[in-house]
Amino acid sequence: IYKEILMKIVGLITEYNPFHNGHLYHIKEAKRITKADAAIVVMSGDYVQRGVPAIMPKRLRAEMALKCGASAVFELPVCYATGSAEYFALGAVSLLESLDAVDCICFGSECNDLDALSHVADILGREPRDYRTLLKNNLKKGSSFPAARQSAVLEYTENPAYASLLNDPNNILGIEYLKAMKKLNSSMVPFTIRRKGSHYHDQSLDSGNFSSASAIRSLLAYSGSAIRTEQMGGSFENTSFSSILGELEEQVPFSCLELLKDYHRVAYPVYQNDFSLLLKYKLLNKTPDTLTRYMDVSEELANRICDKLNNFFNYKQFAELIKTREVTQTRVNRALLHIMLGTKKNDVEEYIENGRHFYARLIGYRKDKGKLISHLAKKSSLPVLMRLSEQDSLPPVGKRMLRNDLLASNLYMSVVTDKYKTAFQNEYKQGILKTADR
Repeated sequence: IYKEILMKIVGLITEYNPFHNGHLYHIKEAKRITKADAAIVVMSGDYVQRGVPAIMPKRLRAEMALKCGASAVFELPVCYATGSAEYFALGAVSLLESLDAVDCICFGSECNDLDALSHVADILGREPRDYRTLLKNNLKKGSSFPAARQSAVLEYTENPAYASLLNDPNNILGIEYLKAMKKLNSSMVPFTIRRKGSHYHDQSLDSGNFSSASAIRSLLAYSGSAIRTEQMGGSFENTSFSSILGELEEQVPFSCLELLKDYHRVAYPVYQNDFSLLLKYKLLNKTPDTLTRYMDVSEELANRICDKLNNFFNYKQFAELIKTREVTQTRVNRALLHIMLGTKKNDVEEYIENGRHFYARLIGYRKDKGKLISHLAKKSSLPVLMRLSEQDSLPPVGKRMLRNDLLASNLYMSVVTDKYKTAFQNEYKQGILKTADR
């Protein structure tokens, strides 16, 4: 068999928002520690797990990854890409599993302790009765779900080290990946590597050349542009783009720097507030009863959205306005994004009941990995979609999932077109990226 004799494949679950040196390190180190010949990437499309649009289009981010060692990039359907950590992880792991060719998964973590992460994943996955009681009690006290869960893990294990794992975002996602692998009884082997350099949320550049994506996004907002729609604060109002690129020279691979230069104010940056009118239009058409149909929207949140709608000035301001102590900002962001994109609870439940995935949508691959794509097409239990004309063979529920993905991308590109006065790139006419050998 091709996979067993000639090729070992590692799966990576990513957002690359945008691609930086830490991501390059992850690809290289994942291949090294797993002894893999190829790295298959499952990446969020035009919207990310924090519940916001990606700073730049998915094809631009995928091209960066392919130029830096990824063998192929598949798109994670938007309902999973913008879901809670649990939905995001289950969607991504199950997609890699369905390819029937991926030997292992490698993810970054702050702790680099697979045994500890696996232990917590087992508790959260099994939810023993005592743990479940502790979690309910903490929620009744008014804690947000993340805080209530962390307290419950501390009380259940009586081990602060286990609870502290839930302080860090990469640890949390790692735990969810492991939970998903256990739930799916996956044959893939997990590996983890320590996150290098800045903390996930750090807003300033790292002197050691491993800055966070958050810091790079913040810097890219200061382009001196009159069309900037994201107010980041700080003292960079007059920073020129050439000086921004100078600061990023040590933080992103050279091939990515070239793409950042070529596509600046052509395809990016894109922010929440660029979607303000789209979101408000959607909200003006809704009532509390209809809002609760959407993912992450509780009855309380639906009522709050409708009560505060007269105070809507822009997307980001409104998201901050309706946040409460019990509901995290990320949860609010996701809820509003689900409303805007039309991601309904019933639809996602139907996807999950019918096997979670109906296709594996390929965004791009390296030309020197053409044999890998042929292998995946033969091995995968899902159709590998390379052209949208191939969707005719999908079941009705799969066609609906794909339509939602296409609509989400077309909305994003419509915003890019309007903001930068560039030609509209309809998702139906987008081809597969094929990057040349390095």
